[in-house]
Amino acid sequence: MSEIEELMKDINELKKNLNKLIEKKEFNLQDPEIIKASQELNDVITKYNELITKKL
Repeated sequence: MSEIEELMKDINELKKNLNKLIEKKEFNLQDPEIIKASQELNDVITKYNELITKKL
């Protein structure tokens, strides 16, 4: 599996986890766990974007 595919897999998994966490925390987007999960997702998306930019 390529690095891009791995990152896409990670992004999808983190998105699923974030959505579950948001429901669990009753849509309190200021909850520290939600913020942390969102930041982790953002970091992986940033890595993905950087990789795509390098390949262009």
